[in-house]
Amino acid sequence: MSHRKYEAPRHGSLAFLPRKRATKHQGKVKSFPKDDPKKAPHLTAAMGYKAGMTTIVRDLDRPGAKLHKKEIVEAATVIETPPMMVVGLVGYIETPRGLRSLTTVWAEHLSDELKRRFYKNWYKSKKKAFTKYAKKHAEEGGKNITRDLERMKKYCTTIRVLAHSQVSKTPLSQKKAHLMEVQINGGSIADKVDFGHGLFEKPVEIGSIFEQDEMIDCIAITKGHGYQGVTSRWGTKKLPRKTHKGLRKVACIGAWHPSHVQ
Repeated sequence: MSHRKYEAPRHGSLAFLPRKRATKHQGKVKSFPKDDPKKAPHLTAAMGYKAGMTTIVRDLDRPGAKLHKKEIVEAATVIETPPMMVVGLVGYIETPRGLRSLTTVWAEHLSDELKRRFYKNWYKSKKKAFTKYAKKHAEEGGKNITRDLERMKKYCTTIRVLAHSQVSKTPLSQKKAHLMEVQINGGSIADKVDFGHGLFEKPVEIGSIFEQDEMIDCIAITKGHGYQGVTSRWGTKKLPRKTHKGLRKVACIGAWHPSHVQ
């Protein structure tokens, strides 16, 4: 049945692969939107926490569907997005092997919920993270910080801000903030650096990143479905009732030789 691969190229969700736990409970942005220098500098992503689910009634706009232009009831996820705090700036340069970070600049004052992210045991630690770095802002009027920002403007091709969530503003019991990089698009590199530096230690509302009714991508980690078989993982057909040794299996997965799944 090699001809079947043209009609049915694949079954099942690739979310099941690889068959292991996620590295961390936080989505990863694989690619940010394409940059347009003609636009004003702006952020391109935000962080949120799933608050729960509800149902919505909406008019379906899907030509060809039976319920086109009719009201349908759908499940909807509610995401809570407390303002993010911008605490740093990262500059990347192009290399033959992709992007490489050139330098990172941090804000002078960092909150404890962010500092917890850099410790395994916060209560046992001396809580001295970034104490020496903060002195750079005071020494010689922040000469070292200014030098790093100028290097970014001169050499970098991509600028991203370091922003952390304010988990204390959610009902979660967690105290450790989540940290992520958010790319700045629009304007020249100098404009991007000035825009990012101007956001230091300021809260960023989601309304300043996305507009009302805008279509956006949501990235998250699945809750997982446990150790499942092929029927639920790949949607293969169940075998007839009288089958020996189980129904939720694949009857033939290929020849003896070549000895791999066809």
